[in-house]
Amino acid sequence: MRKLYMSALAICTTLSISAQEILWQKDIKSSTQDFLSQITTTIDQQYLITGSSIQTKNQQQAAGSQKQNNGYDFHLVKLNQQGEEVWEKYLSGQNHDYLSASVSTQEGGFLIAGTSYSGKGLDKKEESKGGSDIWLVRLNEFGDELWQKTLGTASDEEARAVVQTTDLGFFVAGNIQNSSKGYGSKDAWIIRLDKNGKELSQLILGGKGLDEVEKMIPTRDGGVLLGIYSRSDKTNMSNQQSVRSNGVSTGTSVTHNSSSAEKLAVSEAISQKPKASSNFGEGDYWIVKLDKNGKVEWEKNYGGKGDDHLRTLALISTGYLIGGESRSERSGNKTVGIEEGTDLWLIALNERGEEQWQKSYNFKNRDILMGMSVIHSADDKTSKGILLGGYTQAEGRIEKDDETFWMLYLDQEGNEQWRKYIVGENRKKEERLSDIKLNRDGSIILAGTSAEELGKENWKVVKLGDSQIDKLIQKQDIKIYPNPVSDYAYIEIGMEFKDADILVYDMGGRQLQNIETKNKVTKINTQPLVQGAYLVVIKTDTNKTANAKLIKK
Repeated sequence: MRKLYMSALAICTTLSISAQEILWQKDIKSSTQDFLSQITTTIDQQYLITGSSIQTKNQQQAAGSQKQNNGYDFHLVKLNQQGEEVWEKYLSGQNHDYLSASVSTQEGGFLIAGTSYSGKGLDKKEESKGGSDIWLVRLNEFGDELWQKTLGTASDEEARAVVQTTDLGFFVAGNIQNSSKGYGSKDAWIIRLDKNGKELSQLILGGKGLDEVEKMIPTRDGGVLLGIYSRSDKTNMSNQQSVRSNGVSTGTSVTHNSSSAEKLAVSEAISQKPKASSNFGEGDYWIVKLDKNGKVEWEKNYGGKGDDHLRTLALISTGYLIGGESRSERSGNKTVGIEEGTDLWLIALNERGEEQWQKSYNFKNRDILMGMSVIHSADDKTSKGILLGGYTQAEGRIEKDDETFWMLYLDQEGNEQWRKYIVGENRKKEERLSDIKLNRDGSIILAGTSAEELGKENWKVVKLGDSQIDKLIQKQDIKIYPNPVSDYAYIEIGMEFKDADILVYDMGGRQLQNIETKNKVTKINTQPLVQGAYLVVIKTDTNKTANAKLIKK
């Protein structure tokens, strides 16, 4: 088991108008090259840090493992709200397996998705479909496996993103290379699953060239928005066609025992959609909106004559926010120029994909945008601000401060409010941010890698409090969700405290539960409660109280 170490941070602020507090930092030490892919925030504000690592023999022996894999494995570390390790887990195939994406489920667990070069063996329970495949594993909140699935064809596939939909199912997005069912050297591949992993539909999107999925987010109507880095032009093929298959070469879950009717039902759900819009330059932002059934609603291309690399997406009250880096001057449909090196380029779209505004930002270097969070009003009708996170990428020899985490805060119209560099006392030469998340209480989580040299990356996780952002967050003294509840409810405390008691009373005033907590969000079990109304009371160590009604279904 890896040890987590505490260290202090210092903040270098270019515009010191916003005081920040270091709540905690955790360094997850490594002796091998570790890839950190994502932070996933749970419904009760714990954190799953995911990536890929090579286990040492000592780690395998400490875990009592009989695995003999020397390649990369899926690596997961769950931290609680105080940054303490809850559990650590590796998932291994017999070859390299790279964990790319994860999502926290509404039921409290996770679905993780990665690219696997392994056949059946060790933790992997299904054979390879040929080449690299997408390997999905569903976990509960304790890291126990619920189910797993291998998706693939005779071509090479790679996982890029996964989201849970309003019906508790999933969209999985990745890329497929040189497929006979595709359009170019690399196409987007989207699979829709129900909550138990049963495939519902597949879709291949692409043009004449290379198209890579970079990001996918769920939309309010139960669909998804795809962000694709596109180096391709539109095709002249038919708008959409069904592809019939025996279910093996397309990566469907149909077995040889399935009836002909079952095979046909699945194969008819596999569709192709050629790119309908042309690129403006070397590389463009290609945005595709899918409905809840995985059908294309609209697509848009944004770019100039140079290379524009999409990185991330976010929901805003009026639609969507698209972000990435640009090397294009004003050209195509890009209306802002570049200052020096690579600029950040943001575009706000309405829900139909029509442009609302676009802005660019410059750090005088090559800066990579890795994450974006939006502050919403309590009623979700307005967006109050935008937090961007990334890192400065050194070009050439590493110099002091060449590679550093940074944050950029914008108002809802994209106007810059402040920017900061995040520097730790244990700072190494190469510091690369992988993800940034804004918590509901206004705190910020950053996760990335920190290394003295390539090949020795440690994972670095930092939690910050920011006074300016804190003022924008509308907090309730007590909030209960879901409410009404069937099984488990989450109690969120908006007051400041170190220790608190959560008391549950029936309507006759009889105390049924007393839970001590240090957490802003606490999970409680309502299964023993009978149907009806209950009173939840919060008492803090600062002599503050709050109460709210809980309804048990």
